[in-house]
Amino acid sequence: MKAYERLLNYVRIPTASSENSGTVPTTKCQFNLAHLLVTEMLEMGIADAHVDEKCYVYGTIPATPGYEEKTKLGFIAHMDTVSDFAEKQVQPQVHPDYDGQDLPLGSSGRALEAAAFPHLPSLKGRTLITSDGTTILGADDKAGIAEILTMAEELLKGEIPHGQVSIGFTPDEEVGSGADHFDVAGFGAEFAYTVDGGREGEIEYENFNAASASVTVNGFNIHPGSAKDTMVNAGLVAMEFNGMLPAGQTPRDTEGYEGFYHMMRIEGTVEKASMSYIIRDHDFQGYEERLEILKRTAKELNAKYGEGTVSVEIKESYRNMAEKIRPCYHLIENAMEAARKAGVEPLVVPIRGGTDGARLSYMGLPCPNLGTGGFAFHGPYEHITAEGMEIAARTLVEIVKIYAER
Repeated sequence: MKAYERLLNYVRIPTASSENSGTVPTTKCQFNLAHLLVTEMLEMGIADAHVDEKCYVYGTIPATPGYEEKTKLGFIAHMDTVSDFAEKQVQPQVHPDYDGQDLPLGSSGRALEAAAFPHLPSLKGRTLITSDGTTILGADDKAGIAEILTMAEELLKGEIPHGQVSIGFTPDEEVGSGADHFDVAGFGAEFAYTVDGGREGEIEYENFNAASASVTVNGFNIHPGSAKDTMVNAGLVAMEFNGMLPAGQTPRDTEGYEGFYHMMRIEGTVEKASMSYIIRDHDFQGYEERLEILKRTAKELNAKYGEGTVSVEIKESYRNMAEKIRPCYHLIENAMEAARKAGVEPLVVPIRGGTDGARLSYMGLPCPNLGTGGFAFHGPYEHITAEGMEIAARTLVEIVKIYAER
């Protein structure tokens, strides 16, 4: 089965995770995909494939006889999707021989437009896969799963000598807890790759240092006719808080290694208001300075309006894995060679986000990230090509071959 055919099956299974859940996994629906994957893995010959009670899927392809001492590699992807645009079941749309032009997404009123996505003309002639414009596609990261299992199927034919290959699929990556219960020791790999990135050929080992921040504003509400020097409008204070953050440091204004503050949510009344942010910076000192600015802004507003008016709760999400990958740079060099053998020029770029690999690298499993062939994740404009997925899957096979030869 081709990688894109697997993807079309997987995306129809709802697996949105939830930030507001206290369970593991955060949504039970993720088990539906997990059980399907275990069945598929068992049928293709991965005898130890299983899902644990926390919805982590594991399986091992034993080394070819005589290759037991070769590097033990792992490949990891996540099963969950973001909850945005997840109200309806995904209906993937396949567009053979795409013409590289603007493309309406079903009857949604949305369209892929080259003005917003300048790479579209470069996909001309490929088989483009989208949603119908009312949901995400779910290629993040079901494309990674599809490519890993396509690689596995190729290895299980027995024609390619290889060392041990471990496979893992995680829940809840999109809410930042995908690595929380990952069994690194049981996984049995010395090194691994997450397959959870952008265009085929991309290789990523530098990611953001990341945190989330919850800001709560307590107001003082009295009749506006007698509010002079007394009322504290929580909604206005929340707006003031945001206005005191450094200008031009939002996702819209930044690229490459530039960090940002991203307001995810704001709501409130005169009485009470709240905001949620994510904070990102590749440089650890810059990251710490951003967190300090949040705390200092709250302190200044409390001095102005009264102690307890503004509180900030910060939760660290993950660190830049570059520190853990640089001593194992063979992971990057071999991935670059594999990409070339698969027919694409590699591109080493920083991740403007994070992966399970960032956390796993700090848990003792160095784990850079590879592109899946997808674009515009986390929204209704998400798209991928069948050809890009095949190149990504071939890259994984070539990585395994390289490590078996050395």
